[in-house]
Parts: sequence; structure tokens; C-alpha cells
Amino acid sequence: MLVQHFFDQDTYTLTYIVWDSVTKDAVVIDPVLDFDPASGKIEDRSVQVLLSFIHQHKLKIHFILETHAHADHLSSSQVLKQQLPGARIGISEKIKIVQSTFQMIFNLTDTSSRDVGFDFLLSDQEAFSAGTLKFTALATPGHTPACMSFLIENAVFTGDALFMPDSGTGRCDFPKGSASDLFDSIKRLYLLPDQTNVFVGHDYQPAGRDIQFQTTIGESKKKNTQLKEETKKEEFINFRQARDKTLKAPRLLFPSLQVNIGAGHLPAPESNGVSYLKLPLKSMLSGGSL
Repeated sequence: MLVQHFFDQDTYTLTYIVWDSVTKDAVVIDPVLDFDPASGKIEDRSVQVLLSFIHQHKLKIHFILETHAHADHLSSSQVLKQQLPGARIGISEKIKIVQSTFQMIFNLTDTSSRDVGFDFLLSDQEAFSAGTLKFTALATPGHTPACMSFLIENAVFTGDALFMPDSGTGRCDFPKGSASDLFDSIKRLYLLPDQTNVFVGHDYQPAGRDIQFQTTIGESKKKNTQLKEETKKEEFINFRQARDKTLKAPRLLFPSLQVNIGAGHLPAPESNGVSYLKLPLKSMLSGGSL
């Protein structure tokens, strides 16, 4: 089993390709679609990098796996799927909770395309295979209710649950997020063997250091700045909740979620042939409404 990472500097996101060097069976985890919110321009630069690597190594992509419905980048899963015959998009079955929540937030009345956007949904502890690659899905909620880590051999892909030791953990202040759940999820990951390699979903490069994306369960238990093996649950919850109150909303929060709860499908074009994304307004005007 081999792993190749791809780093999107604009959103600090890690995408991974995991493959069998003999059979060429492979999966893509958390692919990024390039999006400029100021202009509304969508591009496929990151997709082309992935496709170039896939074609160069003659890989057969079975699945495009999402660790959760991301709030900081648009998923390119649909664009990839169109270019990779036979590839199927999978996510946690708890995505239904996230879909229901944000369909109300965005007042999405036509939800039919989003409900069927994913090709398959995974349950906790479900074993699944991509050719010769054998995975186990591990529910790791907290950042969102639908967060899922993917375990294969001695490697686990943790999405936004567990980051590099100097970056800590994912935030828990999105709707239906829970610091208590995240504590339990990470403690569950800490039950894996210490030598298990951890591949993280983001690296924010604290103090301007170079990109890092791989650690181990053992190192995380000893050195994670927010949740070590001996950290008490109440201590973590208090820290995480206080920390989250200081964080700004992700720059691409609303565009990302509208697309990602539907497996990367863009909103349907309107009568003029153009697709639009919604931006909920929260009036903070002291004199009332405009």
C-alpha cells in the first residue's frame, strides 16, 4: 500500500491517493475544487494534478472518499467522477444529519439531487474493499456528526478530527458539532496501535513551518497540543469551546457546504443557465433592518 499526498495551499487541505503498487487499485480521499469566491470562478487545477498522477501510474480509482462535508473547500468529487469511469463517491451515513441541518439553513426546497448525490454511505466499523485495498470505516464525529476516518493496514486518514501534534484537533462549533463527541472520537483513535500512521486532513503550518501531514498515534498521544493520552474530557471540552469562540468562520463556509452536502454537485442552473450559491445574511444593525 502506497500513499501520495497533494497539498492545496489556498485552503491548507490535504488530498490523498492510496494505491496498491501491484494491482494499481486505488482510492482518492478528500479532493479539492479550485474556487475564487470574489469572482465566482471555478477551476480544475487541483483535479488535473490528481488526474496526471493517476494516469502516470496507471491507477484504477474505485472510490472517491470524503471524510466529511467540508466547510473550507469545495469538493471536486463530481468532476473527478466524470473523468474516472467506475469511480464511486462515499461518505458516512450520518451525512443525512448534516444535509438536513444545512438544507434548513440554506432554505433548500429542492433537495432531491443532494439526497442521492453520494453513491454509497458507510456505517461505523464497516469493512469495504477497493480491489485489493481493504478499509475499515471508523466514525469519528465531533467536528461534524458525519466525520469518518478511514483505516487501512497501519494507516488511518483522520480528516478534521486529529491534526498534527502542534495543531491539535478540529474545531467543534459548526451546527451539530460537539467537543464531547470529538474527545470520544480521538480517544477511540488512540486505541489503535502506537505505530499506526496518521494522515491528517489539513495542515495550517503553525509558526510558518514547512508542511507536515503524517504523524503516528503514539506521537499524537504524547505530544498533541490539545489532546494527549492523559487529557481529561472536561479539560478538553472547556479548552475546545473557549478556543472555538475565538475562531472566525472559514472563508468558504457557505459555498463549500452548499456543494459538499450534495457530493460535489453544483446548484442547478437557473433560467439564465447560471448556477448561484446562497449567502445567508445575519443582520447586526443597531437600527433594525434595511
